[in-house]
Amino acid sequence: MQMMTRDVLLEMELEEDDDDDGDIGDDPASKRPLMAPATLPSSLVLENLEQTIVSRFGSLESQQDFRTPEFEEFNGKSDSLFFNDGQRRIDFVLVYEDESRKETNKKGSNEKQRRKRRAYESNLICDGLQLEATRSILDDKLVFVKVHAPWEVLCTYAEIMHIKLPLKPNDLKTRSSAFDNFNWFTKVLQVDESIIKPEQEFFTAPFEKNRMNDFYIQDRDTFFNPATRSRIVYFILSRIKYQVRDNVKKFGINKLVSSGIYKAAFPLHDCNFSSPSEDLSCPNERYLLYREWAHPRSIYKKQPLDLIRKYYGEKIGIYFAWLGYYTQMLLLAAVVGVACFLYGYFNQNNCTWSKEVCDPDIGGKIIMCPQCDKLCPFWKLNITCESSKKLCLFDSFGTLVFAVFMGVWVTLFLEFWKRRQAELEYEWDTVELQQEEQPRPEYEARCTHVVINEITQEEERIPFTTWGKCIRITLCASAVFFWILLIIASVIGIIVYRLSVFIVFSAKLPKNLNGTDPIQKYLTPQMATSITASLISFIIIMILNTIYEKVAIMITNFELPRTQTDYENSLTMKMFLFQFVNYYSSCFYIAFFKGKFVGYPGDPVYWLGKYRNEECDPGGCLLELTTQLIIIMGGKAIWNNIQEVLLPWVMNLIGRCRTVSGAEKKTPRWEQDYHLQPMGRLGLFYEYLEMIIQFGFVTLFVASFPLAPLLALVNNILEIRVDAWKLTTQYRRMVPEKAQDIGAWQPIMQGIAIMAVVTNIAFTSDMIPRLVYYWSFSIPPYGDHPHYTMEGYINNTLSYFNVADFKSKSKENPYTELGDYTTCRYRDFRYPPGHPQEYKHNIYYWHVIAAKLAFIIVMEHIIYSVKFFISYTIPDVSKSTKSKIRREKYLTQKLLHENHLKDMTKNMGVIAERMIAVVDNNLRPKSD
Repeated sequence: MQMMTRDVLLEMELEEDDDDDGDIGDDPASKRPLMAPATLPSSLVLENLEQTIVSRFGSLESQQDFRTPEFEEFNGKSDSLFFNDGQRRIDFVLVYEDESRKETNKKGSNEKQRRKRRAYESNLICDGLQLEATRSILDDKLVFVKVHAPWEVLCTYAEIMHIKLPLKPNDLKTRSSAFDNFNWFTKVLQVDESIIKPEQEFFTAPFEKNRMNDFYIQDRDTFFNPATRSRIVYFILSRIKYQVRDNVKKFGINKLVSSGIYKAAFPLHDCNFSSPSEDLSCPNERYLLYREWAHPRSIYKKQPLDLIRKYYGEKIGIYFAWLGYYTQMLLLAAVVGVACFLYGYFNQNNCTWSKEVCDPDIGGKIIMCPQCDKLCPFWKLNITCESSKKLCLFDSFGTLVFAVFMGVWVTLFLEFWKRRQAELEYEWDTVELQQEEQPRPEYEARCTHVVINEITQEEERIPFTTWGKCIRITLCASAVFFWILLIIASVIGIIVYRLSVFIVFSAKLPKNLNGTDPIQKYLTPQMATSITASLISFIIIMILNTIYEKVAIMITNFELPRTQTDYENSLTMKMFLFQFVNYYSSCFYIAFFKGKFVGYPGDPVYWLGKYRNEECDPGGCLLELTTQLIIIMGGKAIWNNIQEVLLPWVMNLIGRCRTVSGAEKKTPRWEQDYHLQPMGRLGLFYEYLEMIIQFGFVTLFVASFPLAPLLALVNNILEIRVDAWKLTTQYRRMVPEKAQDIGAWQPIMQGIAIMAVVTNIAFTSDMIPRLVYYWSFSIPPYGDHPHYTMEGYINNTLSYFNVADFKSKSKENPYTELGDYTTCRYRDFRYPPGHPQEYKHNIYYWHVIAAKLAFIIVMEHIIYSVKFFISYTIPDVSKSTKSKIRREKYLTQKLLHENHLKDMTKNMGVIAERMIAVVDNNLRPKSD
């Protein structure tokens, strides 16, 4: 079929067109020089051709030559994926509302929308696509325009997009695995190959029309699979123009959908998820994915990654491959974390320092200093008995071992994932993806400046000059920095809340522990402040997230990245930087700042000159950090499940209720898919973001909560199936996209891994002070015990303060029920009153500081040495994968070269025969 080459553009006057389409998709044609095709990318050659055609044939005002789609009635085949003729496959569906049947008919506005749509559809037909329109069965206002790409169009754009297609079957033998002997065990976890058959592997090469005979074309209808066909059609839909105003062209289906001219645009699912299609030729891939992947009964099975990639594209496939691999690696971390927790659980009765806190003769007789200036009372240490018992579960020697283990685990995970990713690049044929990725249409539309390419020394177009790029980067960075400052301000607000409300809780909550009220055992002023502050922090986090998502997208759109990969990487870095500060700032405050700069009762440190700094419990801030992590991780998981599962399910349920009157009618495949929820171009981005935030919680502060990997493991097992259920049952089919790797998320995880080493072994645990006491201060010359012991630890770590030294006279104890005391205790390592260096840090303090620094330096070097050793010994690409890639390149080049030589030989033979014939005719004597 020969492609048409005439475009129709609406010439609109400024005062006539009052819709605000924004900037994305605007093509300032008057500012673009027309260049020779040899100097432009293939995608821009077509654009210049269109400009020439438009200038030659004029606009709509001079030629009323719209080409409109054929209108056909629904033929009653609800499972059909073809036009009414049963031959042409539906590659894409466009949906609009007929303006003539709208209830609120704004004549002028509706006419403009209709003309734009007709111009767009006419240009689609001119570009070679075939359209067929059908009215809705359930709502006669809706019209579905089915799009089909003929063979010639597919071949032309496959070459423009550099799509790799099969040359010949891959006959390389796969090496046997060392785990083949365990097939009897792994077979239970594998997907049944009789249900989902393994995909045949091919040698591939970028498609070229003039070498079509070299490609493995057995059937033209199946050579381009449905995912590739949809991808090609979407590429065309994104670049077709429909209007020109003041020499500025507007184009693209995304722009038409966002402005309401079309209601939706999507490729079709191939069947219902709950039952196979009645059409025997349908592969029923959606049904197979639901049955073997999304259904709860398949929760223990491995994911059918090849089928996911085939149906949804490499971008979706690589996400589920990464999520599955991360979940598998969490299994090891969860086992060690549970072992660490059990160690603390079974040894909590041997926790000497907790026994001392709860002992009425020790903790019950230790009077602690007030923790605020006015209303806070003196209090007995044993009021923190229950919290000290819980702390023994998490802050034990096992926690120290687990922190070191997690530093090694995160390195193993990242290195082994890079190997797995390299294998997928080879298996899914994305090794050279960067070479075939096309610029975004929004970027192409802004290319108005002509520069000389440093490599080719030819002219090319860019959207802005170097100075303009610097201005954009500066503005974008300033906006991101402003929002980060806003988060920091919210964190400071939470800290001020903590300091303020702690005074209230200290005054209202009981001062004595009588043992009769169970609430008194747990609801200490510190615990009440921590829980309420964590809940408020979580609410603020979710509110700021919602706002910043929209801001980040606006900033990235203004930045104008060149390709979709560049766009997503830029958005990823902005969003994660914001989310990192948003989610982790409160945790960093508790782990590294709370209780570290409080001074002492006679000379406390004040925030903003007004609020006295918070102090930790006598056992440390680790339990408060654990509480913070549980609330944020748990709240985030619940909120995400509501958003991901409940919201689309409710929306689809409402949609079905609205169309209940036509429930008995047979509805076509395209109408069933229309009533599903749209996924959105950034839907997968939020899935990654959710998991990376979880990855940060699991690695950065895991020493405070060893059960975090177990919770993450359970969550991820459910997350995989929930995401699968959501994609296969609740959402329209996404446009398949290519992806080589997980993008900017890889360096983000590497950065988190480096930080995790420091955060886990630094100041989040009180294990180091305990070890210092055990090995140095429990025995002479500093201690009185004849052997190493933890007895006396609490008394040794609490300093004395003389009540008479309070600067504020109001500190004279107003709480007569506790009696009059001359001294009180506080958590610090300082000399007692009366000492020549009273209230100065004592020798124990400097021993602890030295031990912490030594431990951090030694363990950091050990873990980083292990990290670098593992990185060196485990290459990113395995030897077998490298060999396969080289072998495939060699055979592909050999095949193409041999075919080229055959063609040359054949052509030379034909030329030689013709030359001989000509010579023979010339030499033959002429007859009279």
